[in-house]
Amino acid sequence: MTEMEAFARIFPPEHPMLHHVSVGVTDFDRAAKFYDAVLATLGFKRVADFAPHAIGYGTDRPEFWIGHPHDQKPMSVGNGTHLGFIARTKAQVHKFHEIALREGGSNNGEPGPRPDYGPDYYGAFIYDLDGNKLEAALLATPVPQAQTAKRSTAKEAKKTAPKKRAAKKAPAKKAKKAKRR
Repeated sequence: MTEMEAFARIFPPEHPMLHHVSVGVTDFDRAAKFYDAVLATLGFKRVADFAPHAIGYGTDRPEFWIGHPHDQKPMSVGNGTHLGFIARTKAQVHKFHEIALREGGSNNGEPGPRPDYGPDYYGAFIYDLDGNKLEAALLATPVPQAQTAKRSTAKEAKKTAPKKRAAKKAPAKKAKKAKRR
């Protein structure tokens, strides 16, 4: 199985979870230059441009936006907020990190394996120009068979459970009818 086939199996494109994510920026032009360069390393580009208010990045639709906060108050970083971008190769993870640092971001974790996140997890962490925590993450192998088997067993249990419940309810109904007579 190739790296791309494994990636497609883990992250099927037909089942997205989020519509989009937005982060506030302080200096719009500076942030746009930063994100143009950094997200290009992962194959993403501007797909919606409402400069100087907002820019949307993605492949064919905007999934990640930058812009000034809607309430017109100063931008602030969400404590605990962390955005992970999908990388398709280790080379992309390294390029993401390298370009982010070159464009003024700061290091929050060199590219490399992250065994605490899983045996095949590979990522790099940076802070953008405003302090938003970003990551390029690669998980290059399919979900282990043990997890797949557990899901199958749970699905089978759900399929058989309604039949068992129906059988238990039937005698109870007959008993209620007998009491009414």
